[in-house]
Amino acid sequence: ERDGGCSVIVGILGVVLITMVFSFPVGVGAAIYLEEYAVDNWFNNILKTHICTLAAVPSIIYGMLGLAIFVRALEMLTIGAFFGAVDDAASASGRTVLSAGLTLGLLILPLIIINAQEAIRAVPNSLRQASMGLGATQWQTIWHHVLPAAVPGVLTGTILAMSRAGGETAPPNVVGAAP
Repeated sequence: ERDGGCSVIVGILGVVLITMVFSFPVGVGAAIYLEEYAVDNWFNNILKTHICTLAAVPSIIYGMLGLAIFVRALEMLTIGAFFGAVDDAASASGRTVLSAGLTLGLLILPLIIINAQEAIRAVPNSLRQASMGLGATQWQTIWHHVLPAAVPGVLTGTILAMSRAGGETAPPNVVGAAP
């Protein structure tokens, strides 16, 4: 069957696309917050600790989390019934490419956050001070100077995180969306 192989490739590309669309902006946004805006208090310290801990969790645990959240609890969203994309919601299940993509997005989110934090931290403070000294706001400094300087590190970390997502088979298999 020729179209069987094509549907596998389309399914894999769909999972990768959903994973990236979900995890990249959330991960980089969290890294910006933690490095540029977060003050040193107990809440942010606990948040950073939990992010590092989540990076070490085995992928099968993320698969079970995806099964519980995306397949069972958010089934109406992941099958498309919430948006009217499915005619008969009773016969559909939450075992979709969207469920697999979101589960893999959760898997690589801590990796993207940690790598983006390191890339942002590597930008010299003198660049921030010069921008602020010329009258730029903190957000303008981040957007126009810090992020462009950190892009190579952020993209490298994202590629490494996506390679982990590509190598993992447990979460999509548990979620049931493996082609």
